[in-house]
Amino acid sequence: MFKVINKIEKGYDLNIVLCFEGQVNICEHISSTNKDLIEKLINKKEFTGKKGETLKVEFLEGTYLISMIFVGMGKEEEFNLDTYREVMFDVLSKEKGSVLISAENEKLLNYNVLGEISSNVNYNFDTFKEKKGETLEIELFIPGEEKDFSETILLGEATDIARDLVDQPANVINPITLAEKAVELGKKYGFEVEILDEKEIEKLDMNLLLAVGRASITKPRLIVMRYLNGKDNNEKIGLVGKGLTYDTGGLCIKPADSMFEMKSDMAGAASVIGAMCAIAKGKVEKNVVAIVPACENAINENAYRPGDIIKSMNGKTVEIINTDAEGRLALADALTYAVRNEKVTEVVDLATLTGAILVALGTITTGVFSNNDEKYAMLEKSSKLYGEKVWRMPIFDEYSELLKSTVADVKHTGGRMGGSITAAKFLEGFVEGLPWIHMDIAGTAFNSGVKWFKKGATGVGVKALYSYVKNR
Repeated sequence: MFKVINKIEKGYDLNIVLCFEGQVNICEHISSTNKDLIEKLINKKEFTGKKGETLKVEFLEGTYLISMIFVGMGKEEEFNLDTYREVMFDVLSKEKGSVLISAENEKLLNYNVLGEISSNVNYNFDTFKEKKGETLEIELFIPGEEKDFSETILLGEATDIARDLVDQPANVINPITLAEKAVELGKKYGFEVEILDEKEIEKLDMNLLLAVGRASITKPRLIVMRYLNGKDNNEKIGLVGKGLTYDTGGLCIKPADSMFEMKSDMAGAASVIGAMCAIAKGKVEKNVVAIVPACENAINENAYRPGDIIKSMNGKTVEIINTDAEGRLALADALTYAVRNEKVTEVVDLATLTGAILVALGTITTGVFSNNDEKYAMLEKSSKLYGEKVWRMPIFDEYSELLKSTVADVKHTGGRMGGSITAAKFLEGFVEGLPWIHMDIAGTAFNSGVKWFKKGATGVGVKALYSYVKNR
């Protein structure tokens, strides 16, 4: 729970006072005795307000016991919003009950970022726990006019939807239940949802998607979400999210240690679903279609094999090299569907696609590939608003050489070298020249190394996609 207030009308379990280094101010509205006490404690503890430095004081003000923490943000000239996110998440994660935050310097009263961090702190995946996580009530005091932070609350809510979908185990979220959840969310938030079952997928010749999912007892679904509010605007933005609800690796089976977090292989799907919730509830005046190819990469006697040649929806034949590179196959048919059937004018896809992107960028940064400078610049700007780090990767034509096949139109992998790049080049072959962005979120979707998230799903991309769509 997060609120911005312009009057203090109650007591709090904790008062947090933010300050820059060398700018430690004591509240004017307490007694001179307590001011002296706090000043002596500041001097004794040598508190100066360095980044992350804290000083807790407790004192009686009349009959009330006041608990107060001074929190340092470092030097003002070195301050940035990522510092704010990091320090506030660390401090708030340790607290319970009701908290009032205040500061003398306006730079430290960023209610949008603090609302974002409050959402991160309060997210708990405790569905299967007897003891539920406690919610921290956070209020930010800003004197003067009331502030509109409704969009911040909306984006926190939408991000939590994505987080919850990713954190759910694969025995709960499978292709069918993910589709059912999308229908439920569409009714709640105001977007249309159409679900295509395996027979309808087969009629569309989406053979790559069918191949990936055919060994699972739970058959594939194509989830199509539409929000058409662009009025006279001819633009139709396509969002495509990889929906592998679990990935064993297929016949090229993963090592046991690599399977534990594979419930998160549908994080791209979760992010586009969350983004659609925010876009629709926020009544953004744009036309958006989101596509999720939902399937499970399992193993049985009917599993697809290395060496198979499969005809894609767009007519290309694809030689299968490694069944653990399944995501790009499902996405290829979904991209074709978005382009040909939904007539999108551009497309952004999100996928936990390659381990290679973790080797390149670790768990801090999302690798982004694009054939359009202007669209990439817009996405980068949108991501920066929310502290989501992105880095543009190359997609030079030379990388396509690695995907040449002697027996089919294309191979679906190009070997270990440049693995995330050749995966992106494979996908590029299915967007038919439209402006396109591919976000490889394998390192940033789950258990991120970013310091303002708990362990587990991050909902990366939800806020950036919302901003990208809205602020074009």
